[in-house]
Amino acid sequence: MSRLLSLVSTWVKDALVQFETALSLDPNPVEAQAALYNKACCHAYQGEPKKAAECLRTALRDYNLKFGTILNDPDLASLRASPEFKELQEEARLGGEDIGYSFRRDLKLISEVQAPFRGVRRFFYVAFSAAAGISLLFTVPRLFRAIKGGDGAPDIWETVGNAGINIGGIIVLVALFFWDNKKEEEQLAQISRNETLSRLPLRLSTNRIVELVQLRDTVILAGKKESVSSALQKAERFRTELLRRGVLLVPVIWGEGRTPQVEKKGFGVSKKAATALPSIGEDFEKRAQSITAKSKLKAEIRFKAEVISLEEWERWIRDQQESEGVTPGEDVYIILRLDGRVRRSGKGMPDWSQIVQELPPMEALLSKLER
Repeated sequence: MSRLLSLVSTWVKDALVQFETALSLDPNPVEAQAALYNKACCHAYQGEPKKAAECLRTALRDYNLKFGTILNDPDLASLRASPEFKELQEEARLGGEDIGYSFRRDLKLISEVQAPFRGVRRFFYVAFSAAAGISLLFTVPRLFRAIKGGDGAPDIWETVGNAGINIGGIIVLVALFFWDNKKEEEQLAQISRNETLSRLPLRLSTNRIVELVQLRDTVILAGKKESVSSALQKAERFRTELLRRGVLLVPVIWGEGRTPQVEKKGFGVSKKAATALPSIGEDFEKRAQSITAKSKLKAEIRFKAEVISLEEWERWIRDQQESEGVTPGEDVYIILRLDGRVRRSGKGMPDWSQIVQELPPMEALLSKLER
């Protein structure tokens, strides 16, 4: 095994040299993107997240690499669990010249679907602020004449009242505009986290590896081993009803997981994983909704799944905890909607009887609408 690992390490080093050579030969944009991307995969394999992130940053900025490709690739699993990836993802979410606007544009399209009237509200905020500003321009000279007094001077209290209304309206409308912008950024951050969550890998009871986007109906239990084990034991009493509601339990024990040893292919994905996970650039959302894929998965899904790449799962859960104002590392549960968004979350472990009452059976109309 050590000899095999040594050989793989040598291959990766040789590959890095080849990709460096390719980049020095004035490649076209497609070739440069591929060389930078594969360099990032090599650096991730070698445990060099900073160098990997820098290669991806260049590919995103200069060669139109899609951020979804980075989220999909199992070769970059170690990078996605690192602080460097979190920084890269935040840059991509904010957009800008350093990393490109494509990922932010995609997030904003999703945001507009979820909040379709935000643009209309902003239009009215700007329009009414402009109207109040124009009115204030005419009111200020009247206020000066009212203060000076004399024949024909307007009533000072009426003029002051008009000016106060205009100023107050501008302040309120500008505050609402910035509040709406803040809410949009929070929504974009949540959509970005949901996108990351959808790509996290799981192992089903049949040993097949899939991404969460293919399952959706999930309760994530994260915490100390004793807490999670106790919650799973209590869930067994409600097993039948939870299965009727399509619930799949995903236990995440802080620091207790391990990455399964699998046969290497490429930079470390098993043959089974290679067939289960999407290829680079593939439109995974369309594939996940394929009737054929759903019918195959339905026979495999059981009551509990095993997480793959624990570091990625832990990073996502800790980010979610921070966004909810929960101390990272506490026991938490997260319940997902059928469409993959977070339904709700809480400290400690869930009340299974409450979940049974809250979630409709899979055959219910509400479940079908939520899909």
